Amino acid sequence: MDAVNDVANHTSEPVPEPPSTPSEPVGDERRRGSGSRLYPRVTSFRSRRGALTATQQQSWQRTWPRIGRDVADEPLNATAWFGREAPLVIEIGCGTGTATAAMAQAEPHLNLIGIEVYKPGLAQLVHRVERENIENIRLLRGDAVDVLENMIAEQSLTGVRVFFPDPWPKARHHKRRLLQPATLTLIASRLRPGGVLHVATDHADYAEHIAAVGAAEPQLIGLNETTGGVSADHRETAPIGFERPITKFESKAHRAGSAITEFIWGKIE
Repeated sequence: MDAVNDVANHTSEPVPEPPSTPSEPVGDERRRGSGSRLYPRVTSFRSRRGALTATQQQSWQRTWPRIGRDVADEPLNATAWFGREAPLVIEIGCGTGTATAAMAQAEPHLNLIGIEVYKPGLAQLVHRVERENIENIRLLRGDAVDVLENMIAEQSLTGVRVFFPDPWPKARHHKRRLLQPATLTLIASRLRPGGVLHVATDHADYAEHIAAVGAAEPQLIGLNETTGGVSADHRETAPIGFERPITKFESKAHRAGSAITEFIWGKIE
């Protein structure tokens, strides 16, 4: 399976650079050490921001042990972690967590897990969770495919959200894109019947790729117009909301004239 890029907001987080050699860690190499497990596809990074602020570091020390974990091989017990039984939704690539926090506050009946690689982004979200006392967010630091393969049980998710994944626009890097056929099949297998996969992108070429991959996945059926469905027929009955908070990144895309393409699929019941 192709590995995954977990950067949702690809303008606000450190940007992974392509490896200097074509080889990538596979198999056991992917498991050796936290570095290779956090970044299974890339070997070097160019950071756009420095270390955590003192306030973020203090908040991290107080709050991360309760709401955050690194990717692991042990199956996740979400009920125990959240301290309640509730529908479980995963956001792949939560970035700095602006949308994550807003959706958690708008959907207090859901348990939300954000998956992200980059600590500076996670630290901003951890600080907001502490400051605003948001109780229904938990965070996993690591590769999303690793999480889905090893920590999430089949048919256990009510929703999966993937907002603005890195498009890897150069043709030679297309294999690095998150939404490949094998990854869509994996995500669909983790959704419960009736569960929802919601994807958004501002990159036209990636949108075409996502549309083709999604249409070919037999476990999924379109719920909005982009995917061949009618959103009005499902908006009120879907187990998660179809609305997304507008982030600074999306506002910038709108000002630049970039069209936002939304894909909403449901797991066939």
